[in-house]
Amino acid sequence: MDSQIIHVNNDGKAAYDIILSRDFAAFDYGNKDKRLCIVTDSNVAKYCLNDTVASLSRHFKDIITFTFDAGEENKNLETVQDLYAFLIENHFDRKCVLGALGGGVVGDLTGFAAATYLRGIPFIQIPTSLLACVDSSVGGKTGVDFRRYKNMVGAFNMPELVYMNTSLMATLPDREVSCGMAEVIKYGYIMDRDFLDIISQNSGALLAKDPEALGAIVKRCCECKKEVVEEDPYEKGRRAILNFGHTAGHAVEKAAGFKLNHGECVAIGMNAALYISENRGYISSSDREKALELMICFNLPVTVPKEIKSAPELSSALTNQALIDNMRSDKKTLDGNIRFVLLKETGEAFVCGDVSEDEINIALEVVLS
Repeated sequence: MDSQIIHVNNDGKAAYDIILSRDFAAFDYGNKDKRLCIVTDSNVAKYCLNDTVASLSRHFKDIITFTFDAGEENKNLETVQDLYAFLIENHFDRKCVLGALGGGVVGDLTGFAAATYLRGIPFIQIPTSLLACVDSSVGGKTGVDFRRYKNMVGAFNMPELVYMNTSLMATLPDREVSCGMAEVIKYGYIMDRDFLDIISQNSGALLAKDPEALGAIVKRCCECKKEVVEEDPYEKGRRAILNFGHTAGHAVEKAAGFKLNHGECVAIGMNAALYISENRGYISSSDREKALELMICFNLPVTVPKEIKSAPELSSALTNQALIDNMRSDKKTLDGNIRFVLLKETGEAFVCGDVSEDEINIALEVVLS
């Protein structure tokens, strides 16, 4: 795959570029006098931190690194405080740059730190996971979890560059590829039904982490997200359709104590949203079955796994009422109404604020069955 560039605008003006490449040869920040702090987690550091530092060293005056323990449970204000202290101790000023090297947790946390350290310093995204490439690294939404409430503290903060070296995904565990595919499938259902056929036809290559196949779907997902975030950069309207599967998904993610990955919970949440859409007569039962088959093809759960439900410490959290309470505490709730993204038809989504508690309960029974 030759390097490809997608230009992203904000309020009609050029904001940043997304560069897709198989290596770092096309990387160009444009200012070699700046210092860079690469922020990463302990998993990513083992596989590609040293090589990334070596590849980027000619583009910056100096590179230092900050590594925190991997896991959603560390995407919190305590880790951000540790990063603040590290930056202060290393005399980082507003002319310096943060670089997020990792998946969604690293990107979200680094972007939030960049938005708040010294009231704002530049940052770049270097996503290493499929999920981060197709979703969290693009669009400028940053944040951390607060007391296990997901992404409740954050900021809209656009990166200066998103650089996707797709070769970094070769080291991903199979489970992480599957998790990323949940967000990939999401784009097909909310805005491009033809994309679903492409995903299905290339399932084997995608699961095998074929770089050409991954590069092609990453590019299409970025194009979809670019279209939405350019129209609605601060999620005041259409951008909310990107939350398809996230209303119930976030609730399950929290209730399961983050023992399920984000993409797995999104798949479960999409099943709930698909069920409500079918129950309202928007989509057919065959539409929903086809969606479930596609997710299962990529080894995604569409119901809460038995080993999670049977864990004694989670039994009280994985009930209908507890999950609904989680939804009411989520940032997607507006004026006390739990908002779901539903499908008018395959490839066309809308935000619905009048889903009744009875409808939610029935959908939750499906995903908890």
